Amino acid sequence: MKIGISSDHRGFETKQELTKYLIDSGYNVVDYGTDSTDRVDYTKYGFLLGEKVASKEVDYGIAICGSAIGISIACNKVKGVRCGKINTVEEAIHGKEKDFINIIALSGESDIELNKKIVDAFLNAKENTIDPAYKNRVDKIMEYEND
Repeated sequence: MKIGISSDHRGFETKQELTKYLIDSGYNVVDYGTDSTDRVDYTKYGFLLGEKVASKEVDYGIAICGSAIGISIACNKVKGVRCGKINTVEEAIHGKEKDFINIIALSGESDIELNKKIVDAFLNAKENTIDPAYKNRVDKIMEYEND
């Protein structure tokens, strides 16, 4: 599985730690920046990650900024992206299984061990293709997006 990851300056340290964790766990990780704690605009990195996920250059994405709110909004502006700001393991599972999110947004200020658990839960969850109600809702979002 190929995972894209990006952050702004406030998420840089978390991005570095999660990248190492994912590589050590056997994932192929593509780092889309930023490359330091120098102040940058999260939109650049949210749009870039969103484009890479939407074009299927990577299977899933992890976006990180200080609050996770801004970068999640930026990611969601890219057609084909369903990004969720995730705070708990349960949200990660629900988001992937029922809302078919393809990018998770994490706070760079959250506990790194919690973020690792969230990432594991997200990557190991399976999209629920059995219950048509969930797929139907996502299909409606995609139809709206395409109009």
